[in-house]
Amino acid sequence: QVQVVESGGGLVQPGGSLRLACEVPESIFTQYSMAWYRQGPGKEREWVAGILSETGTNYADFVKGRFTISRDYAKNTLYLQMNDLQREDTAVYYCNTLAGFLPWGQGTQVTVSS
Repeated sequence: QVQVVESGGGLVQPGGSLRLACEVPESIFTQYSMAWYRQGPGKEREWVAGILSETGTNYADFVKGRFTISRDYAKNTLYLQMNDLQREDTAVYYCNTLAGFLPWGQGTQVTVSS
């Protein structure tokens, strides 16, 4: 079964930074556009950022200018650099294809709190 593995979450103070990583099977990573999603407490899962190629990225308005998505083809790994984190960014973060057709991984918990 195809499986992604997210990592890099943790507890951070408001204004802090974290870098998330997601290991993706090569057969998927090299063929598909990828994305990050998140699900906050009591909320629906929502799309955060997507990457179509090395330079083709887009972001949800609520993270634009603060988060950066990137991918490393040598490592089959998707990244999400998160700066200026705010309390409302607290969520479990997941990666998937842009179409969201992979089984969802465990996600990685990001908690922003002072």
